[in-house]
Parts: sequence; structure tokens; C-alpha cells
Amino acid sequence: MIEAADDYFTKGCGRCDRFDTEACATRIWAEGLARLRAICRSAGLEETVRWGQPCYRHAGRNIAIIGAFRDRFVLGFFDAALLQDPEHVLDKPGPNTRHANTIRFESADQVERTAPILLAYLAEAVAHAEAGRRPPRASGSPDLPDELVEALDDDPALATAFHALTPGRQRSYVIALSGAKTAQTRRRRIAKFRDRIIEGKGAHER
Repeated sequence: MIEAADDYFTKGCGRCDRFDTEACATRIWAEGLARLRAICRSAGLEETVRWGQPCYRHAGRNIAIIGAFRDRFVLGFFDAALLQDPEHVLDKPGPNTRHANTIRFESADQVERTAPILLAYLAEAVAHAEAGRRPPRASGSPDLPDELVEALDDDPALATAFHALTPGRQRSYVIALSGAKTAQTRRRRIAKFRDRIIEGKGAHER
């Protein structure tokens, strides 16, 4: 997995066998991703890499993350429940998520057209970070095992998806992890659950 943002934009994230090939989604959407990167940088955000993806931070908080898929590329916002979204451009990453937190793109021109909106949303997110504001915890949200908290801290894409789940789906993972007797087993289960969480599913949903 990559550790430098430059590598993401030239080679990919390093998480699959399409890494550093023409089939990599970052190559398919290279122009649009470059424009997204420029916008995030122009907003004065710190560029880092988390879980193989460019992550943009301010005031010690994750603000946004860039992702690329075969059919689209995206800019995802952390703590998106705080954003007003007056332009109605935020989408839910999955049908079971509570909050819309992702802007999807299918062309570089689309990024260019929405640049003023993106900068406004990033500025709003920065203001929330500087003020220390967090979205209110959803009613009924469960207490999380230490290993899950650790995994979410290390993987912003996973954190965004997990916190977008309904409380019931979050609880299904807590229950599934609580049956493990060791931290090592809990970590293995979390790794196994990752794709399911990203898809917005509960622990036992197909």
C-alpha cells in the first residue's frame, strides 16, 4: 500500500493487482483526480495518506478524502452531518447509510464546474474543525471495542462508512466482535468485515 500521495495519483492505492497498470482507476480518472487534488490543496488543507488514499486534514481533523472506482471518482467528507449542503450535491455512499457524505464525479469537467461549490463545502468543514464541532452521536449508537476504534482511526474510509451505518447495523458488528476472546481475533474479524461495512451492510447481511 502506498505511503505518499504522489504515488496515488501516478500508480494507485496499492490495494489490488491493478496497481501501477493502465487498468487502475486512478489512471482512468487521472485528470479529474488531479483537479480534485488541486482544489483540496488550494483550500489550505494538509495532504496526507490514509489507507492508501489521499486524505486532507486541518486543525488535527480529517476533512475530506479522495477515492477512485472503475465507474466514478469521489470526494468524501468526514463529519458530513455538520454540512448544510445547500447545493444538494452530497450523496449517500450506500443505501443503508444515515448521512450523505460523498460527491461523485464522472468527468474532469464536472470537477471544474463544481469547483466553487467544493471550495465552499471545504471551507465550511474547516470552520467546523477549527471550532471543535462534531456531529451529535446518534441515539442508540453502541460503545465500540478498542480494536474497532483503533481500526477506524487508522482507516478513514472505513470510519466514514461505519459512522454512516444505522445504529442497528453498527451494533451488529459490536455483537459479532464481542464474541471474540482475544484482541488478535477481533482485529482479524474487523479486517474480514471491512468490505461489508464499506457497502453499508450489517454484519450478517448479504
